[in-house]
Amino acid sequence: MAGTRRLRGPTWAAGLIVVLSMVASAAPQPALPEYWDVRAYITLNWNVLTRSLDTCKVLTDPKVPDRSVLYLPRELPEPTSVQALRERCPQVRIERLPADITRPGQANVQAIDPPGLLFLEHPYVVPGGMFNEMYGWDSYFIIRGLLRDGQRELAQGMVRNFFFELEHYGTVLNANRTYYLSRSQPPFLSSMVLAVHDSLGEAEKRAWLTEALPYVVRDYEMWIRGEHLAGDTGLSRYFDFGEGPVPELDTHARYYRDVVMYFLRHPEEGQPYLRKVDPENPDAASVGPVFTAQICERTAGMTSCTAMESFTLTEDYYKGDRSMRESGFDVSFHQGPFNASTHHYAPVDLNSLLYKTETDLERISTLLGRPAEARAWQERAARRRELVNRYLWDAQRGMYFDYDFVAGKRSTYEYATTFYPLWAGLASREQAQAVARNLSRFEQPGGVAMSRNESHTQWDYPYGWAPLQLITVEGLRRYGYDEHADRLSRKFLDMVAENFRRDENIREKFDVVKRTTEIDIKGGGYKENVVGFGWTNGVFLELLHGLQPEPARRVGTRMKSPRREQRTLGPP
Repeated sequence: MAGTRRLRGPTWAAGLIVVLSMVASAAPQPALPEYWDVRAYITLNWNVLTRSLDTCKVLTDPKVPDRSVLYLPRELPEPTSVQALRERCPQVRIERLPADITRPGQANVQAIDPPGLLFLEHPYVVPGGMFNEMYGWDSYFIIRGLLRDGQRELAQGMVRNFFFELEHYGTVLNANRTYYLSRSQPPFLSSMVLAVHDSLGEAEKRAWLTEALPYVVRDYEMWIRGEHLAGDTGLSRYFDFGEGPVPELDTHARYYRDVVMYFLRHPEEGQPYLRKVDPENPDAASVGPVFTAQICERTAGMTSCTAMESFTLTEDYYKGDRSMRESGFDVSFHQGPFNASTHHYAPVDLNSLLYKTETDLERISTLLGRPAEARAWQERAARRRELVNRYLWDAQRGMYFDYDFVAGKRSTYEYATTFYPLWAGLASREQAQAVARNLSRFEQPGGVAMSRNESHTQWDYPYGWAPLQLITVEGLRRYGYDEHADRLSRKFLDMVAENFRRDENIREKFDVVKRTTEIDIKGGGYKENVVGFGWTNGVFLELLHGLQPEPARRVGTRMKSPRREQRTLGPP
């Protein structure tokens, strides 16, 4: 009718349909909020991505299909939610784990057959697509988004799920499936705890920290002992306690075949990871399949081939491959080809996160009135900073690099994890300035690329991921580089929004050079670009919030101004 205009939003996947109408009147209408359509999708999509025992779909595992098994801790009384699930989903098989689990690697994962979902007490948000479980480091960025969107109860329940994992499954798991019982993921638990703490009312804060403290300490202690130590450096490393190929690659079985083909084409890189075997009598110590290959040369009118040969990937390759998956950077080449040497490195990201855990524990102990414990955590953080500066800081190049403690040398591979020490408050003002000067080596039209090396794997150039955008932006902002932080935020937000308006969804990863979700992964990593997507949603909301003027930005956020940060967690 006359005087009426109708704005119709996009029709979104998973049944999300939003139709907005606005009736014009004589008075001017207010402008729609910036990125209103993306923000509306994210707010509605939390429900689509939330899983609980209220529905049978919580058990679905697209990575290992046709298996609906729920595992309970051995001694846990059956919760009422599980009893209700039995009635609601009669096809579901409910089992008990064969033993109590107090640490990663204790359970024989291969003996838990069929694999299945591990019970958690509270609802949780999944990343999306094939990732239909609660993931470790994904959840930090999801929780940040949930808190920004006012969904504190859901966010706090997810953190309590990690407490449950520590209590009953021995660690903060890669995700709550039985085949992940051999590894964790990057330690963001203290950051999750404090993010929730800062959203609580004063009356609730102390009780929350008292509840959380022993779990944060337990998570931290796993990383500073035994197999997670990086040789005699005093730093830590990623390490998966399992052996052989990872079972979650059932639906991506081509991956290891592609790795073998690459090593055969690049024998100088493949030599440590590839072993020739007799196909009739393969090495009894082999923990993976045998691959058969023949190399042929074509010339004009003629083809000549070598004899058929058989190979296996070495035990050390599989250990590195599994440890890479604990790091979350699966796959890149920054710790050897296909990150096959991940377990040989003391990485910048992990040790920055442990430094932050130590400073977070100092803060928690102080807030709980435990000054002696706070001093002990402060001393641990100071010691770690000293070791990071000794092994990981390259003053000449002005960046942080992983340290290969097996070879006894620092890497030269430029990787976006160089911004982690800024986010954690570990860098000095001079170090932060040097890293900021090198921002141009990573900055692209759509934000920060993971590296400068096009390895054709998903965690290298030209790809950028939401978590690294937030780490980089908040790290720069912490040291006063607001202009850089604002520019990077705007680049990523605009790219996400433009692709959303084309695809009508939000995806997992981006080609930040071409500013697109249309990707072409030829090397390592799954080829899909998954829709959802949990951490992209959370990071979008946080980057958008960070663009507000500082007084508004500081309301409801844990990050402090650079000057105050220097007096508390930052360097002297």
